[in-house]
Amino acid sequence: MFYSAVRKKDENGQDIDVEIKFNVGDLRRVFELGDSDDDPIIIPERLCQGLWCRMGFTGHLNGKYLKTMFSIPYKFMINCVVHALSHKKGAYDETSDYFMNIITCLVLNRPYNVSQVIFDHMVDIVGAGSGKYIMYPRFIQMMIDDLVKGIPKDVDDILGL
Repeated sequence: MFYSAVRKKDENGQDIDVEIKFNVGDLRRVFELGDSDDDPIIIPERLCQGLWCRMGFTGHLNGKYLKTMFSIPYKFMINCVVHALSHKKGAYDETSDYFMNIITCLVLNRPYNVSQVIFDHMVDIVGAGSGKYIMYPRFIQMMIDDLVKGIPKDVDDILGL
């Protein structure tokens, strides 16, 4: 469960704090990712490594998984997944274990609990304090828009839709 507060104006024009709470189920409903709690988060490593060999991976299977070690079509797919879901500020060439699992499920057309992965990293980053950069601003804005109705939008705001 994630807790935070949003400031908005009430019907009298006074600023009030509105507490928001959301969990994986809310995130799944808002993002419409089509996964469920029953879908796996961890895929057997042997399955992933076998698939990655078929995808043209040229590195060591027990080392770092770098995009540059894949054939061009898979390199592009991995790049799209990493940039769309990464919670890091850099090091986009190296893929982590959960990216390995997501890409394996995408290629094999298997179910995967993407909502839980996004939620876990979102909570870790947002809960880290003010010194931590928020890596999911669009996702958080979508959750706030769904949970707190009537927040005024600035048309010049880059995040406004």
